Amino acid sequence: MKKVAVFGNAGGGKSTLSKRLAKMTGLPMVALDLLKYKPGGGEVPYEDYKAAHDQLLQQDQWIIDGYGSLDTVWERLEVADTLIYVDMPVLRHYWWVTKRFLKGFVVPPANWPENSPLLKGTLNSYYTVWLCHKKLTPKYREYVHKAKERKQVYYLQSPKDVKEFYRAVELELTK
Repeated sequence: MKKVAVFGNAGGGKSTLSKRLAKMTGLPMVALDLLKYKPGGGEVPYEDYKAAHDQLLQQDQWIIDGYGSLDTVWERLEVADTLIYVDMPVLRHYWWVTKRFLKGFVVPPANWPENSPLLKGTLNSYYTVWLCHKKLTPKYREYVHKAKERKQVYYLQSPKDVKEFYRAVELELTK
């Protein structure tokens, strides 16, 4: 586990999982939203994001959290030696997006660029949950099924799966 891609639908707990995994393993973590968006929420030029992403993939170790863009997600999944696919039921994604919004009035959402608009980001996340569920989720599921033959794959579909994943990593680290 040296190059870890954490991916899945919006509001699924990817950032929380990535942070905890980075703490457990000592691997450096990069949140793609912080590469893709400027403080205040505007997008950086695509060429700048792509160059930063390409440079990141050349590093020896990383945990990359997030989506980025359609082309870079597939590149990242190919380069990663470990895939962590967070695929909760779609209603849980909506609930966790709502929870993140409500908590955002007290504490800014994790891995969001500084001063990002909470309401706009939340509304975008609601749209993204549906779009991802319809378009990307079937492709992600097919990809991880095939990738099991050549990569370490963790397919997490519930909070219980996430807890079991943490235990498995702890056991592996103590070996």
